Order: sequence, then C-alpha cells, then structure tokens
Amino acid sequence: MKKVSLTKLERAKKRVAAIKGFYNHLVAYLIINLAIIIFKETVVVSVLSKEALGSPEFLNWIDWNVYGTPILWGIGLAIHGLVVFSSRPKFIKNWEQQKIQEFMNQE
Repeated sequence: MKKVSLTKLERAKKRVAAIKGFYNHLVAYLIINLAIIIFKETVVVSVLSKEALGSPEFLNWIDWNVYGTPILWGIGLAIHGLVVFSSRPKFIKNWEQQKIQEFMNQE
C-alpha cells in the first residue's frame, strides 16, 4: 500500500530544511555584499588601469554594480523569505488537494 500523504515528521523536516536554506541564503547575502562594499575601493584601485580610473562613466558603472547587486539580490532574498515563512493561501491548498485526488483517481 502506498503512502499518499506525508507524515507530520516528514512535513516538519521539509519545513526546517526550507527555513535553514533561507538562513544560509541570508548569511551568504550579508557576507558577500559586505565584502563587496568594504573592499570596493581597494579592488578598483589595484585591478584597474589608470585610464579606466580616469573615466567617470566607468566609475559610475562600477558604483551601479556595487550598490545594485545588494538591491537586486535583496529583492530575491525577500521573495525567498516570503515563500518560506508565509503559509500558502487556502485556495492553493484546495487546488493541490483536488489535483492529487484527480491523479489518484486516474491511476
């Protein structure tokens, strides 16, 4: 006999894994973006040529990338947090249950 529904333990393990994944994502976000912002000047001066450093357009492009990365990644992190910590609306749960039942009836 096949088990159709997940046990409470399995659901709890999946939930804990999702929360752990979010916190790992958050730690990576903080470490990488802080490093990018802190070391921006050092990397720019040591890696780039004097001609590139003299170009205001290029420096502006670097600034947009240095500050745009945390903003865009932060939006993705916020969406990840919403998915992990918010419960699904009731109509989605009902739809999923109906589809599961429909597929079980077909087999």
